[in-house]
Amino acid sequence: MATLFDMSCKPVDGVLSADAIVAGAEGRDVLVTSINDTIDAALIARLPPTVKLIAQFGNGYDNIDIEAAYAAGLTVTNTPSVLTEDTADMAVMLMLALPRRLVEGAGVLPKTGEWPGWSPTWMLGRRLRGKALGIVGMGRIGTAVATRAKSFGLAIHYFSRHRRPPQVEEALGATYWDTLDEMVGEVDIVSLHTPLTRATQHILNAARLSRMRQDAWVVNVSRSELVDEAALIAGIESGHLSGAALDVFENRNGIDPRLLQLARDNRVVLTAHMASATLEARLEMGETVIVNIRAFIDGAQPPHRVLPEGRGKLARG
Repeated sequence: MATLFDMSCKPVDGVLSADAIVAGAEGRDVLVTSINDTIDAALIARLPPTVKLIAQFGNGYDNIDIEAAYAAGLTVTNTPSVLTEDTADMAVMLMLALPRRLVEGAGVLPKTGEWPGWSPTWMLGRRLRGKALGIVGMGRIGTAVATRAKSFGLAIHYFSRHRRPPQVEEALGATYWDTLDEMVGEVDIVSLHTPLTRATQHILNAARLSRMRQDAWVVNVSRSELVDEAALIAGIESGHLSGAALDVFENRNGIDPRLLQLARDNRVVLTAHMASATLEARLEMGETVIVNIRAFIDGAQPPHRVLPEGRGKLARG
């Protein structure tokens, strides 16, 4: 960016206040943001008139009031597709780690320095092959997860806003469900891969969690708001659900202590928003931000423009 543009940036990682963001945008044409920056309607109204583009460094853009930006004549872009493979890898890793008690088992020797030796009942987990996986959202990431999961012998089921073409379903051996309520009761693992919208807020709510099979698992590497976290915790504490593997979780007021306790009790696997945390992904995200900025400055339509709900989303990849 510094090679191509007259650029300024905050000197260290951290969350800037609204005042600092507005001050830093003074005289600038483009504001580059990340998921940690709250770009709400109030902040958008305060942005200097020179700012015409908000280029999000990330696939998600829940932190930006897209409707307010659109109304103010601002263009918003994101960085989709570059995170697909890494996020899918993480989802499948968590599917393996949870039933096979990987985190718990990996902690035994470092804690004690001793191993009592093998026994027939030592660290018994559950086999993944033969289980049914229910994918919520069969977009790029959901499809990549299904491809990986199929190689582990999982039966693929999915619920999505749009049904995939027959050739895709056939290649994956995937079963489409018209309603999520029906699917969650027929699978052993529910994995979430849908964007956060008004329609998907708490898409896995208390009622749907209660419909899940006894001993089922939940995997979420997408958005914490997709799951009613309190209901999920209650379902695991009651024994109805076997557990969950979460790369995202509610953290506005600190991580729920009940969730932390379930992790200490090895009922939940928690990873700290690591799904896209590879060097390759971060470099590609940065390159995509630059592509969007370059296209905008050159007077072209940025390839990854985000539009408000109801107006469509222009994105490639």
